[in-house]
Amino acid sequence: MRRLHRNLTVQVLVAIVLGAALGIVAPEWGRAMRPLGDTFVNLVKMVIAPVVFLTIVLGIANMSDMRRVGRVGGKALLYFEVMTTVALAIGLLVVNLTQPGRALAASLRAGQASPLLHVDVSQYAAQAKEMRAIDVLLHAVPSSIVDAFARGDMLQVVFVAVLFGAALTALGAEARPVVDLFERLSRVFFRIVAIVMVVAPLGAFGAMAFTVGTFGVAALVPLARLMIDVYVTMALFIFVALNLVLRRYGFSLWQYLTFIREEILLVLGTSSSEAALPGLLAKMERYGCPRPVVGLVIPAGYSFNLDGTSIYLSMASVFIAQAFGVHLSFAQQAELIAVLMLTSKGAAGVTGSGFIVLAGTLSAMRVVPVEGIALVLGVDRFMSEARAITNLIGNGAAALVISRSEGQFDDARREGAVVEQAAVRAERAA
Repeated sequence: MRRLHRNLTVQVLVAIVLGAALGIVAPEWGRAMRPLGDTFVNLVKMVIAPVVFLTIVLGIANMSDMRRVGRVGGKALLYFEVMTTVALAIGLLVVNLTQPGRALAASLRAGQASPLLHVDVSQYAAQAKEMRAIDVLLHAVPSSIVDAFARGDMLQVVFVAVLFGAALTALGAEARPVVDLFERLSRVFFRIVAIVMVVAPLGAFGAMAFTVGTFGVAALVPLARLMIDVYVTMALFIFVALNLVLRRYGFSLWQYLTFIREEILLVLGTSSSEAALPGLLAKMERYGCPRPVVGLVIPAGYSFNLDGTSIYLSMASVFIAQAFGVHLSFAQQAELIAVLMLTSKGAAGVTGSGFIVLAGTLSAMRVVPVEGIALVLGVDRFMSEARAITNLIGNGAAALVISRSEGQFDDARREGAVVEQAAVRAERAA
């Protein structure tokens, strides 16, 4: 117990509680803590592009068989589409059963909830009109390699890394010095990540204090039912759908969640799944996934496997329809799933992209008022933690499933990593 304060999990958890308490007791002080959270997230984003690039390049270069690269990529894309469809379907099922928008509908008719609509959503609606399905694919190709890294665009960095890795593989032994150099650079960047993680509790404290201090607990009351339903649905997806998939492939969901609990708490504190990406890459490799699979699946999943975001988008769309008294037929909800299967793939890496996608989806449907997104805009921050955590867990699970399907998962390494982690935690708690 004497060394418990040195445990990162405990530090982040305490920081989250203290940040929420400060935001409630002294909102102005809570809002003033924003630079702590923003600076920490920026520190992590600073190393994400090179870490992802090096992980993918080294994974492909060490795979040596380009047919296997294509097979892994194909399996990953198929898995992503299946699981995001399942997530969308679960979201629609729950929101239709619980109907959280009904409680708000009467308030809207009476004008009591009108302040919720006094939010400017024109920017999201305008950007949504410019969205096209083909743009998501075209966006993957950067105008220059430097631009992709400068903006930290995940999809573009993945594209460049795959090409670079394929080129190194084609060169064979001639490229070995470059691969060796990248191996050393990779260790350097992961050491930088370890240094950055020292200040993770400060980042979590600042982000949570700002969120609670800015929006306040009172903001949750009108939309509390939606928030509860979203959190419950995320839990159902993780502990039922993902649990069944992992069990099918011989994994324990609880053991996996315990192994990545520091990353989960980090996302909870910062509301950013990107903050935990470098740590997740390292953890999944230690857990037994081969580097090539980790390098391809997890970074790509951050653009194409957004299970939490898919659940939120489907529930928010139907919630807005319920609040405005718009009945969506079965055919219309099936159309909603089809639209979201495409538009949700563009909901990563851009600030406010979730609302752009939501606005674009409602515009495409032409049934639900687009201005209704203002209803959920005020409390979106409180639900972003659930989305980000579900996205994180889903991407790690994808790496496990693809690794097992390739026959490349190392069970001995997993057991060793679990034992080592337990020993370290026991030593710190002693």
